[in-house]
Amino acid sequence: MQKQKAYRASLLRFDSAGHAIFEVDGLLVVGPDASGRQVVLDVGGYADVASRHPEVAVTHWPGRIIAPGFVDMHIHFPQTDVIGSPADGLLPWLENYTFPHESRFVAEDYSAQVATFFVDELLRNGVTTALTFSTSHPASVNGLFAEAQRRHMRLITGKVLQDRHSPDGVRDDTEQSLVDTEDLIRRWHGVDRLGYAITPRFAPTSTPAQLRGAGELAARYPDVWIQSHVAENRDEIDWVRALFPASRSYLSVYDDFGLMRERAVYAHCIHFDDEDRALMRDTGSVAAVSPTSNLFLGSGFFDYAGADRMGFGYGLASDVGGGTSFSPFRTMLAAYYVGRTTVEGVQGANGKPGLSLSPQHLWWQHTAGAAKALGLAGVVGNLQPGCEADFVVLDPAATALLERKTRQARNLDELLFAMIVLGDDRLVERTVISQASSA
Repeated sequence: MQKQKAYRASLLRFDSAGHAIFEVDGLLVVGPDASGRQVVLDVGGYADVASRHPEVAVTHWPGRIIAPGFVDMHIHFPQTDVIGSPADGLLPWLENYTFPHESRFVAEDYSAQVATFFVDELLRNGVTTALTFSTSHPASVNGLFAEAQRRHMRLITGKVLQDRHSPDGVRDDTEQSLVDTEDLIRRWHGVDRLGYAITPRFAPTSTPAQLRGAGELAARYPDVWIQSHVAENRDEIDWVRALFPASRSYLSVYDDFGLMRERAVYAHCIHFDDEDRALMRDTGSVAAVSPTSNLFLGSGFFDYAGADRMGFGYGLASDVGGGTSFSPFRTMLAAYYVGRTTVEGVQGANGKPGLSLSPQHLWWQHTAGAAKALGLAGVVGNLQPGCEADFVVLDPAATALLERKTRQARNLDELLFAMIVLGDDRLVERTVISQASSA
């Protein structure tokens, strides 16, 4: 039987409305629940919580901040070595870098080797839950799931479906791809902390038959996730329009094949109209906002105001390797830039400024908000009682400039924003996942 443990430091968590709760001197008590999961048992101010658990030994981290582990809603595990590759845009980048590299994941040993590095990099940056693409090869899925299972990590992935408009080495066979997907669902979904995602790469690289089969699998297994890309790039949208002329929009293609519902996550969602936004809301589908990737590839800007106005869910994502960093701090800072940039351009055509996303909201988007979007509210991304005990220990004095800036913070927003702007992997002193930790 696992013993209870208690950790003393400053504490950050979120209430049900997404507002930050901060204890300057807090205590986090974790231990097994009735099912044996390592969860948060109690949390709050040190004096109050300690009085309720006098028998529990306390680990004290002075000057540190305990915060929820970050949740990355969209990342490509096989693109770990594609990060930082120059390209003129999305489609040339896929052709020249991504597809050639992904073809290597047919090999089990290569998949396993990259999976180890990939998970190391997630944890080093404080990411404790991720929804990630693998490749079209079952070996890539098996390799990543096995590594995540070894680390007790909550991770969701799936075999990419792409049976056309793809080169040899990554293009799959329609019928076999669906058989492989169902086999992988049965093998991995719901095992320990693992989840499966049905994963069409994006509409142009799947035939109608493959998309139809993916939709049938989604109906057969309603608790698995669905993930793909949509409306990222103007050239891509024109391509989809030519391939699927009967569909109202790019997004509608997925709806037409039964691939929009709760637990359906679509990366980017940039070039939307209000009918698309309403479709996201009405189906319970959500957006994975990928600001560093969108800036790097020149794709456009996610319309936060439009999403909030129409009421569909979203959260933040690194989108490595189109994204330029595993660090949640780099992602949150890029999201701030994107918020300040309206869809018409910097300061907009009418001269009005864009949104100024608050530090608390940015942090929520990458933790509890992302977890909510994934259907995992109250499970990960927060440190409220009952949440799985995944957290990071942050050192706000990790660099000289960080120490100088955070010491001057007059309130929580100033403290969080200083870490968003100046933070990177050095800020993450320790990552704790249930029974395992990375320091």
